[in-house]
Amino acid sequence: MAETKKYSEQELLELLRQRTESAFQYLYDNYSGALYQIIFNIVGEEEQSADVLQEVFVKIWKQIDQYDESKGRLFTWMLNISRNASIDMIRSKAFRNQQKNQDLEESVYGEAGRTEIAIDAIGLRKFVAELKPELRQLIELAYFQGFTQEDISKTLNIPLGTVKTRIRSGLQQLRAIMQKNG
Repeated sequence: MAETKKYSEQELLELLRQRTESAFQYLYDNYSGALYQIIFNIVGEEEQSADVLQEVFVKIWKQIDQYDESKGRLFTWMLNISRNASIDMIRSKAFRNQQKNQDLEESVYGEAGRTEIAIDAIGLRKFVAELKPELRQLIELAYFQGFTQEDISKTLNIPLGTVKTRIRSGLQQLRAIMQKNG
């Protein structure tokens, strides 16, 4: 059995920027499950989630040169691409029309046997749980439930600027927690 190469984030990033297929395969093998779960939590349907995941990896491949290490970790950048692509999918007219036209039988029986992989499988929830409650709530709404910052502002009756500031603060604290524990 062949031993799988492990890359540091910097090594992986350098190989991705050189368009090395083995590095991209490594990226897919090691991150697709976590990104799929995030996408699925927002989109809620397996087939569409798989389509979004494919779009996300194409976008990562094409835009890897736009990633800026000073603004956060590679996974966080990929997570944001996944989240944004998922939100774009559920906002699309085709997706909304498909939801309206879904057969009752498909909906009822499809939900009956579905099992979901807990987001804890990738370990994010334990880190988010360490945040202050007001920051944790905003991060969970934005990243696990797919709310936009405007949606959060309206739902919680908090000014949009405050939502943006708290989410940014929450992400900074989350990065610090992950670095401390990881």
